[in-house]
Amino acid sequence: MIVSITNEHLAIDFSTKGAELQRIVGTDSRINYMWNGDTKFWGKFSPVLFPIVGALKENAYEYQGQKYSLPRHGFARDMEFSHEKLSETEIAFRLKHTEETLKSYPFEFELSLKYHLQGASLKCTYQVFNPGNTDILFSIGAHPAFAAPLNNEGTYTDYYLQFNEDDELTFHHIEDNLISDNTTTVQLKDKMLPLTHELFYGDALVFKNLKSNQIRLLNTKNYNGINFHFEDFPFFGIWAAIDADFVCLEPWCGIADGINHNQKLEEKEGMEKLATGETWERSWEVCCF
Repeated sequence: MIVSITNEHLAIDFSTKGAELQRIVGTDSRINYMWNGDTKFWGKFSPVLFPIVGALKENAYEYQGQKYSLPRHGFARDMEFSHEKLSETEIAFRLKHTEETLKSYPFEFELSLKYHLQGASLKCTYQVFNPGNTDILFSIGAHPAFAAPLNNEGTYTDYYLQFNEDDELTFHHIEDNLISDNTTTVQLKDKMLPLTHELFYGDALVFKNLKSNQIRLLNTKNYNGINFHFEDFPFFGIWAAIDADFVCLEPWCGIADGINHNQKLEEKEGMEKLATGETWERSWEVCCF
């Protein structure tokens, strides 16, 4: 089911499956800032990654002596969320644990995604509530795919990412979907990373020490682009499917297993711990121009 919010600047579409943001269209410019979801390359738009980010070693983990299995990026992106339209410019999606989720993830949870449209900006807020009687362990992350080029005008190499704090980027390599200790450092000129398809032939660029909290997607042909802002996400991924005309900007609280991880959930890097009755919250925001 597709639901929408709108104002004088932007029209936004979501799918209730996965509470997935699918379109951000300028009401005057008619620019669609999101990837078109071409299944030839990648059939998603902006999945939520929960209750894990990335892949588990052998797609499995151990918790309190029991072994469980979860797919890459968890199950929330493939589940139907309930929703409530709070106003013409605000909508909330909710997902709760079920008997089925407890088989692969033995924690009670309530996950909310709230989207708020203000001016030319869309803010996404993640909330996790622990309704159970024990602490829960989880990861969560964003995966929005932004079009490059916008409206098919120009080429991929006309576009670049500009960071507000980083003069160099050190990213971890991915091996068999797991995080390697091998890294590459790229020097940036004027804090800019030019986009090329070859940049992602080895999978995502995974950062553990990004200084920036703002990344702009810009181009050399016109003034259209986005400003992507995020706070308190300790990990970040940048990715595109092979030869696809988009780039994903992915703030994460969590990360895939390292290649030498012992598969114990309590010792997994980047897991968030939430006490009973407590609520956890993070947000990211995209401004379109």
